[in-house]
Amino acid sequence: MGKPERQARLGALEQGRDGRLCIVYITSTRPNLEIQMADDVLRFLYDHLEASREKAKKGVDLFIHSNGGQGTVPWRIVSLIREYTDRFSVLVPHRAFSAATLTALGADEIVMHRMGCLGPIDPSVANIFNPPNPLNPQQLAAISVEDVSAYLKLVKNEVGITHEDELVQAFSALTDKIHPLALGNVHRHHQQSRLMAGKLLRKHMPVEKKHEIDQIIDHLKSNLFFHGHPISRSEAKDDVKLKVVPPSPDVEKAMWDLYLEYEEEMQMNEPFSTAHELERGLPQPAAASPVTTDEIFQQIQQLAQKGVGLGAIPEAQLVNLAAAIVPHIKGNQTPQTTLKMDGIKSAYLESNGMTHVLLTDLTLERVVVPTPTGPVPGIRQETRWQRWEKEQ
Repeated sequence: MGKPERQARLGALEQGRDGRLCIVYITSTRPNLEIQMADDVLRFLYDHLEASREKAKKGVDLFIHSNGGQGTVPWRIVSLIREYTDRFSVLVPHRAFSAATLTALGADEIVMHRMGCLGPIDPSVANIFNPPNPLNPQQLAAISVEDVSAYLKLVKNEVGITHEDELVQAFSALTDKIHPLALGNVHRHHQQSRLMAGKLLRKHMPVEKKHEIDQIIDHLKSNLFFHGHPISRSEAKDDVKLKVVPPSPDVEKAMWDLYLEYEEEMQMNEPFSTAHELERGLPQPAAASPVTTDEIFQQIQQLAQKGVGLGAIPEAQLVNLAAAIVPHIKGNQTPQTTLKMDGIKSAYLESNGMTHVLLTDLTLERVVVPTPTGPVPGIRQETRWQRWEKEQ
């Protein structure tokens, strides 16, 4: 399976959608190797739209699968696509979380497969003032916007603290754990998320529906309580009140068939394990040639003749020493500890006739990590390079 099969599936989906231009944007959701939506895709999205200007006039379908990414990317994607068409739809075969959900808010309709899910739009943010991650002190912990809001609501609404001095103490307890500038960053992203959602919804909803827009934003930002909550097709339509359209049976099958091509190509059902990749990718040391007692004895004799700290040891004892050493010799080969993995397919941007793929080069290395109880073996993972390439 590969590009010819994907192109055939893509053509079938376009045919089922009355010849509208379909552009696929998929980022890896492979466990332990996820890729975020990012604005580097915009330059290549422009190429796809330019190459199909006439086709885009019929309408543009953005076929999207992602766990999310940069908060400003949805606005740029939707704004660019709407430069080419007045009819814009988002197709959700499986997951469209966080920033991918925001992108869907900018569409005239959201065509969801029965496996399709949207998600809340409350961001988790990090900057240089965030606290260290307790599980990995070398990284900063991301702070959920809604976690901070929920803490303050807990203090006031659940615990019942309303006195000004007590509220100040509760806030001081929070700033003892989190830098005030990190909290300021959280508030800024909270405001930006609401602003972005409102701007995207107003792309296709009139100003008179401001109340409905606010209700949608509140539901997606605060009313779900958990950032990982999956919003099913029926919930998105009936509870959130989004413009969700179930596809026809033929289109639904075409959506899933196309998604499966990328799922297989990007190994999204196979969790990425550094230990497994090292075990599979590093060559096993070749067996060392057997070392005999006579060879060891000869080396010990040579050392003794050179006066290397053996003293006047009787020959019988040297033979015994050589025999004792032989079982512990494992050869002098140094096993390889570093593995380079190049060209991992991490994201796709594809339309009928044009394909761009995001490639990632990794280095995995066995290392010794110092801990308070002593050194322990570990694995260091480094991303050496990421780049978009045009696939022929």
